[in-house]
Amino acid sequence: MKYTEIMVRYGELSTKGKNRKTFIMQLAQNTRRALAEFPAMRIHADRDRMHLILNGEDSQLIIPKLQKIFGIQNFSPSVRVEKDVTVLKESVQAIMKEIYTGKETFKINAKRSDHQFELDSNELNQVLGNAVFDVFPTIKAQMKKPDILLRVEIRQDGAYLSYETIKGAMGLPVGTSGKGMLMLSGGIDSPVAGYLAMKRGVEIEAVHFASPPYTSEQALQKAKDLTAKLAPYVGSIQFIEVPFTEIQEEIKKSLPQGYWMTVTRRMMLRLTDAIREQRKGLVIINGESLGQVASQTLHSMVAINEVTATPIIRPVVTMDKLEIIELAEKIDTFQLSVQPFEDCCTIFAPPQPKTRPRLDKVEEYEARLDIEGMIARSMAGLKFSQIDVATPKEALDEEFSDLL
Repeated sequence: MKYTEIMVRYGELSTKGKNRKTFIMQLAQNTRRALAEFPAMRIHADRDRMHLILNGEDSQLIIPKLQKIFGIQNFSPSVRVEKDVTVLKESVQAIMKEIYTGKETFKINAKRSDHQFELDSNELNQVLGNAVFDVFPTIKAQMKKPDILLRVEIRQDGAYLSYETIKGAMGLPVGTSGKGMLMLSGGIDSPVAGYLAMKRGVEIEAVHFASPPYTSEQALQKAKDLTAKLAPYVGSIQFIEVPFTEIQEEIKKSLPQGYWMTVTRRMMLRLTDAIREQRKGLVIINGESLGQVASQTLHSMVAINEVTATPIIRPVVTMDKLEIIELAEKIDTFQLSVQPFEDCCTIFAPPQPKTRPRLDKVEEYEARLDIEGMIARSMAGLKFSQIDVATPKEALDEEFSDLL
């Protein structure tokens, strides 16, 4: 069947009251970006649902991408036909001939927003149900949980038929909760943390620390590839490469081994917070999971957090490793994450890091470092790149109406 439209139903937007318009516009914008490779498609967003007018684009290519966009509860590929009773009956019969195998129950669910149409909803249900019985006399109708639910909607511009409801990603449209800086290492946990933050509407920018020549170009590309795995959920993500070589060399040269990791993480957090301020972000996001490594004990977290008052979101903090891996496999980041390219957190990892670092000792050791100077030099060397799900072929051209 060649679909002409995909009808999208919103997720949690129904609870957003006066902010509903903003949420819908953000969802439509995210959808346009995520589907930028389909330039003929048009988006029409109204208060109750969003319509993707395909204009000849292939629905089978669009559907998998649409399933990743946060803020969508579910959607139904639809076909548009003439608003004529005879045409409707023939169309319903044609669809049922295509999908009915002889075992399923069915139900017609008709609605009309065009109240000038000759039949009301109940009459449409009866007429179109009888049309199904005309071609399948032994088929059974079932009002609750039928195997086939054939939806018919009479709108001003035509009649729309659909029988498939596909589950969306749920959550909130990315961007509606503000912006956060994701500390993206290259391991398993941080991409999952980014995914979970995006699901709650946070726009993320990926902050990755690179220490060449100790970290390789392959490690940097791995981080960019992980970012690309997250991009389809919103359309594009800013990737920020932070030069970190000087800082790690100074820490190794000047501090006792047991405190290398603690001070390294404190420096990373200082830099991420500076980037957040520069980029007008609200929070920092990381993939810390309680007790997983030495820097992720509660004592270490307290010592590391001390350098900032910015809220730090840790979406995977209470999850077991197997739970995180399961999510990583779901979002297709796991195989990338386990590639054996070392990142900043592993190249100078001490053999016996402190799991209960003393804050007074940390501050004493940090006094040996030119913290302000190193941060300024690192900030001056930031490199920015946009990671897109696809190269846009046209400018964003959303159509919004009836949102008030």
